[in-house]
Amino acid sequence: MKAWEKAYRLMQNANPVVLDEEEQTWLAMTQVEQFYDMTLKLFWHSNVPGSGAPEMLAVAAVQSMHNMGYKTDHLTPLLEAGEAAFDKNDMLELQRITARLMNELSRLPKDEGAEYWRYQAYETWDAYEKKAKFQGYESYNVHTDDFASRINAGWVAQIVGGALGTAIEGYTSQKLQEKFGDIRGYVRKPNTYNDDITFEIAFLSAFDKLGYEVSSDTIAEEWVALVPSGWSAEDIALKNIRSGIYPPESGYLNNPFREWIGAQMRGAICGMVAPGNPKEAAKLAWKDAVVSHANNGVLGEIFNAVFVSLAFVEKDIRKIVELSVDAIPADSEYYAFVSKALQWCRQHSDWRETWKLCEEMFKEYNWIHAYPNAMAEVVALWYGNGDFDETLHIIAMVGQDVDCNAAQIVTALGIMNGLSSIDRKWTDPIGDVLDTYLREMKKMKITELSDWTVSAVRKHQAQ
Repeated sequence: MKAWEKAYRLMQNANPVVLDEEEQTWLAMTQVEQFYDMTLKLFWHSNVPGSGAPEMLAVAAVQSMHNMGYKTDHLTPLLEAGEAAFDKNDMLELQRITARLMNELSRLPKDEGAEYWRYQAYETWDAYEKKAKFQGYESYNVHTDDFASRINAGWVAQIVGGALGTAIEGYTSQKLQEKFGDIRGYVRKPNTYNDDITFEIAFLSAFDKLGYEVSSDTIAEEWVALVPSGWSAEDIALKNIRSGIYPPESGYLNNPFREWIGAQMRGAICGMVAPGNPKEAAKLAWKDAVVSHANNGVLGEIFNAVFVSLAFVEKDIRKIVELSVDAIPADSEYYAFVSKALQWCRQHSDWRETWKLCEEMFKEYNWIHAYPNAMAEVVALWYGNGDFDETLHIIAMVGQDVDCNAAQIVTALGIMNGLSSIDRKWTDPIGDVLDTYLREMKKMKITELSDWTVSAVRKHQAQ
């Protein structure tokens, strides 16, 4: 039956009814109004769940566009007007100003003199592949108990890292030192709620269906099926997809946060399903990243996917860092940041010396941007030198988006060194429980997630 026929039949068969007064009050519209007002307020002023760190997405959106080489100085009065409306709780004016701000962000003039435009942008996998360097390895045997054990250790490590970082993300190294001293354990009772792993599970669901031929479109549809909401880049991508805007447009259209950490924070799963095959891990990461990000934001996910893939076949974490940097095109801005961090790591014996230099280099960037956190990962992996506790100590102390960074880098350590390398002080408080906000997956076991990952990889490698 054609659409017009369905609509015609629907009206022809509709019988008039008389609603009582209560049913005509449209009470639901009040709830809709409250929901949109609440989400708009969060866009202007919010505190990160878990750590309470302050964030202002409206300001950060302008900051991010400045980072990407656009002229933004003329938007300062608009931000000031928005803050004034927020302070007065003038929701009518705040709605107008926010719409005006998003309109301005979508048509900003380029700053031709900005550093950003000196670097090559990567918009397609083919363009990236031509410039990337990958180490080759023999085919990795996924049908062994050792593989299953490594996957489990990787997931356990990732969940531990996320649980540690969730409580302290969004602060500087100095402020964390003042508050906690040297962080060498959980600063509070940990829980496993984390938006990072949410999107990795959505990828795994898509991968389980189609394996290595999975498409960005399939991943996007798993997002809207499983994930009810997101933040910054992921929130905009979800809105785009629900409106029928699919990747790669969903990743960059009206998305000032497209080079933030949201793709980088989910690269580990792509490395886990492509063990010892960094090029395949990078390709999967590309497909996943363009759902919500573009250019350097996509390279961020590739960076993490590559070092997790390498953890199955290399035993020297510093070599893994070097190979992962090599997988980033040398003419990209992302490479400029991670290679500089690596250079400083080689020059200084104390991670604090290196980190001070990094902090100065990325000071114009939001703490949720990919660059500060990529540099944090390089520093922690290099100076942690394969030791699980020391790596977590450093990644905690450098601050920034700690849960994303810790979860990703210690996944590699768990895979490389096994479950026995993770002290029970990290695992006992968590047990085998994973809480999420995914539809129909709100309570899982870590062992179930590990088994699912192993099963999906084995199924598709056999095919």
